[in-house]
Amino acid sequence: MNKLGLNSVLPQGFLRQLVLVAIASLVLPVQSLLAADFTVRDMRVEGLQRISEGTVFNYLPINIGDEVDQSRIREAIRALYQQGLFDNVEMRREDSTLVVVVKERPSIESFSIDGNKDIKTEDLMDSLRGVGLAKGRTFDRSVLDNVQQFLKEQYFSRGKYGVIIKADVIERPNNTVRVKLDVKEGDRAKIRQVNIVGNDNFTEKEIRQDFELDTANWLSFIRQDDRYAKESLSGDLEILRSFYMDRGFADFRVESTQVAISPDKKDIFITINIHEGERYTISTIKLVGDMVVPEAQLRNFVIAKPGSSFNLALLTRSAELISFRLGEEGYANADVEPDPELDHDKKEAAITFYVNPKSRVYVRNINFNGVSQVDDDVFRREMRQMESSYLSNRLVDRSKVRLQRLPYIESVEVENTPVAGQPDMVDVDFDLEYRMPGQFSGGIGYSASQSFMLNGSIVHTNFLGTGNRVALEANSGRYQTVYNLSHTDPFVTKNGVRRTVAANYRKMTQFTSSASDFSTTSMGSSIDYGYPISEYQGLSLGLSYQHAELIASQRSTTQARDWVQNNGNSFTETTDFGQAIYGTRFDAFELMSSWNYDSRNRSIFADRGTRQRFSMSVTVPGSDVQFASARYEFTKYFPIYREWTVSLNSEVSYGRALGDTTALPPYKHFFTGGPGSVRGYRESDLGPVDSFGNPYGGNMLVASQLELILPIPVKWRSKTRASLFFDVGNVFDTGEVDFVDKLGSPVTYEFKASELRSSAGISVQWLAPMGFFRFSYAYPLNNFEGNDRYYRDRIERFQFSIGNAF
Repeated sequence: MNKLGLNSVLPQGFLRQLVLVAIASLVLPVQSLLAADFTVRDMRVEGLQRISEGTVFNYLPINIGDEVDQSRIREAIRALYQQGLFDNVEMRREDSTLVVVVKERPSIESFSIDGNKDIKTEDLMDSLRGVGLAKGRTFDRSVLDNVQQFLKEQYFSRGKYGVIIKADVIERPNNTVRVKLDVKEGDRAKIRQVNIVGNDNFTEKEIRQDFELDTANWLSFIRQDDRYAKESLSGDLEILRSFYMDRGFADFRVESTQVAISPDKKDIFITINIHEGERYTISTIKLVGDMVVPEAQLRNFVIAKPGSSFNLALLTRSAELISFRLGEEGYANADVEPDPELDHDKKEAAITFYVNPKSRVYVRNINFNGVSQVDDDVFRREMRQMESSYLSNRLVDRSKVRLQRLPYIESVEVENTPVAGQPDMVDVDFDLEYRMPGQFSGGIGYSASQSFMLNGSIVHTNFLGTGNRVALEANSGRYQTVYNLSHTDPFVTKNGVRRTVAANYRKMTQFTSSASDFSTTSMGSSIDYGYPISEYQGLSLGLSYQHAELIASQRSTTQARDWVQNNGNSFTETTDFGQAIYGTRFDAFELMSSWNYDSRNRSIFADRGTRQRFSMSVTVPGSDVQFASARYEFTKYFPIYREWTVSLNSEVSYGRALGDTTALPPYKHFFTGGPGSVRGYRESDLGPVDSFGNPYGGNMLVASQLELILPIPVKWRSKTRASLFFDVGNVFDTGEVDFVDKLGSPVTYEFKASELRSSAGISVQWLAPMGFFRFSYAYPLNNFEGNDRYYRDRIERFQFSIGNAF
């Protein structure tokens, strides 16, 4: 394919060639060379260098034994010239031998182009090769001249009217030439003035608000909107038309457009003459055509209403919605056209939607292209569109979303390809880009809550191409050592039942870097099943077992000692130095359940949809400690304007002790502050404070994050996100634990809206091959500075979390 359309230069060059052939055949002194008609007994060719004699004979319309005259000779000369191989052709006679004397056109030894920036060299070379300007091809000056003119037109359309394109042809030995195009692009002409003539109802500022082209302003060096381009002007004229047509001016038209350039070719002056017309209202709306879907249903998709102002955008959107509804029933090629009939006297528009569903389209094959590392069945089980059934755009879109939510798929594009010879059949082609499904790694990581960590992991979300997730993780930090092993099969049964089996071991001296010493050793296992109840909803039910040992000493906080002495199977030991050690051992069996709703368009860096999750867990009878907890999570994405999106992420969690257990186990406490919660405050540092002034966590958490997701280039969106945020939240205690202030007086941390901490700032997230990087800079808005009785909030404006592999 010619990317720049340079094939269009060939017809003109070909016409020139024909003219030269005609002139040559007329002026050639054939009579002096061939005085009389004769019969050809032999033929030979003189002047050949690269072209074989057989090639010439192949193009020559004369054979041995033919009777030739002046007319046949002219015909032969024309035939050879038309091949574009020769600069000169003569015919001579030696007795009965026809001698063809030629001068070959030179071949191109090398071809180069320098100075081009706006047009990529690769694209240009591909196009020039298609018209014969390439190494080893025969050189044709007419083609080179046409290419020069074509390139100038290309630069003119980009606003570079001062472009100079110089062609150098250097003769080389053996009838070869070197061809070089030297491009001096010059500066793009800048827009100095845009005038709209005929606007009476709106100011020019209102009209041009969404124009791509603009006069110079303080952001022009970034947006480059003061640089003229023909395509941009065409787009702005369409924006201008939509502006008026969406505001009732149904008979609006652009009467003329003038583009003037200054003598130095650096400034552009644009004048647009318009006819606004009058405002129209919609009188009636009719639907006509073949109603394969009941008309009452289709009318629900008509946004515009009788009596409202004429609005082309609403009519167009209504047609798109009707087409989409027809597409759900397999009429993928349906045409829906809104046709306004204007009553110029009453200033009314009668709208008729012409509905042509055409033939129902069926799916022959569903193909998955670009990925060979995944079993075909893994993709097919995500399909909602089936083969041999009619094509439904809703089911195809849903299938696309399900594919792009797989953790090992980077991006998904879908195309319906018509089957040749079968107008009612298509193949649905999914073009997939594979993402690294996991890692085998070892390295050093860092987080503000755990400081530096050594880690090793084997995580694979597409184990052996089955789509199963297998994870073996080992993390060793300053305050804890954790080992986890898990296996998840997302399709234990064909109807989508999920199963996760896991085992873990933890040994911690502190829950966070800011917390007081509290030794905890635990090991356990769990099994969990998930059941889909609809396309977007699911339930899960599971059971976990945990064996734990918690140890405190006389140097531990009062809260830690109280819990281990009053819960589980408590014990007291004395060290060789006479120091008392308080501990408890217990077994806990938890019954876990959850409800999930997820309509997000992807699992990582989503920008559409909603996610909700409500989970509960409760210990079963026979557990040494008894407790229950519940958590509700809500995430929603709100598209607001073009690529701008607002996201809301909220969480409310609550836990409490049951039976004889005095308080929620410390390792079940909630913490907040830092990345992922309320940024700008030290990680896991907000909420109740123990007797040493360190965070103890609480049994109630309230947090929310409101973010404005900033638009970034498409190629980075699946790996990077930048946002402005407002965070609010805190952790509270409902009275299960006794706390004191700096003076030793009792203090409570019950929920109060005034105690919610907030911050605002900017965040950047990056999904790299080695892990997930999060950076944020936040300004706390209502941090407490502390006093003689209460501890202050500790803040960290810049925060980051990195890891976990080299």
